[in-house]
Parts: sequence; C-alpha cells; structure tokens
Amino acid sequence: MVKSSSSSRQTPFELLADYERKSLAHVPGLPEQLDAPGLWRGVGYRVGTHRLASGFDEVIEILPLPPITPVPGAQPWMLGVANIRGNLLPIVDLKQFLEGERTVLHEGQRVLLVRQGGGDVAVTIDELYGQRSFHDEEKINTEGLAEGTLFEGRYAHFIDRAYRLADQPWGVFSLSLLARTPEFRQAAA
Repeated sequence: MVKSSSSSRQTPFELLADYERKSLAHVPGLPEQLDAPGLWRGVGYRVGTHRLASGFDEVIEILPLPPITPVPGAQPWMLGVANIRGNLLPIVDLKQFLEGERTVLHEGQRVLLVRQGGGDVAVTIDELYGQRSFHDEEKINTEGLAEGTLFEGRYAHFIDRAYRLADQPWGVFSLSLLARTPEFRQAAA
C-alpha cells in the first residue's frame, strides 16, 4: 500500500503556490535584478536616426502596432486610439512629436507601452534593438547633449545622459518625463 503524500491533501491552488515558492527559491537573479555597479540596462530602440534606450521600469510592454482608429481634431503626432486587450490606448508617433516628421509605418512596426497618469500610452519606434547594457566607462560627456550636437531639438529635453557603444551614441531617453510633458498630454489640436 502506498502512503498518501501531503501534496494529495492540498487544494490545487495550494499545490500551485507550493510549486511557485519552490521554483522561485532556485532563481539566482534575473538580469534586471542583478546589482552591478557602473552598469545601466534598458530597452534599446531607434527613432529616426537616433539610437535611444529607456529603463525597464518605464517600458510596460513592447507590442506590434495594433489597428488604429483615427481621432478627429487631434494633434498630427497623435495617430489615434487602439484597443489593446480591452483598453483604449492613445497611439503617438514619437518621431513626429520629437522631430515634426511622420514615421513611415511598416508591417514590423513596434510600439512601446508607457505608463502615464490617467492611463497608458503607446509610442511608435522605428526599430527595436532589445536589451542594451552600458558601462560607466562608455558614458559620453553630457555637455555635448546640452549644446545639441548629439541629440538636438526636443530630444535634448528628454535625454540626460548618453553612452557610446560600437562608435554609436545612445541617449537614455526618459519616457516618464515625456509622459509628464504638458504638450504631450494635450493631444487635442
């Protein structure tokens, strides 16, 4: 006769909770949880000709461009709204907001979901590079940012530091600052 194990007396929920507890006890640390002094990690992407990265804490999700319903009377950079899992979210052409030039939308287009007060917003990007890691020794002097030599125009307002990786400048773009900007929040024309 086989003895009954304690797991057979557990409810299905208790059993799953026990599995989760045991599996989490063996996780050595996810990349975004590891504390490495002098290392910054984020999501890398391109808008226009600018290579940018934003913190993992600012990007909720990365999605393919959903079907968009235009909103009459909105700013030109406000593409419209999209139904994302039952939630209507504004879709913003980030390049047009920053540069005044419309993004050429394509089949592989991606959007970054960004949390903002009053609801999330999706911003278009031209190309997704995925996770990027930057070391302090790759940091670029931020005085070049203020002069507009690297990230001119509106970009300079949202980039407080930059790195050089493989001879390419990468600006750390603050999506949370973008979401708090009054002009960005006022999409009505």
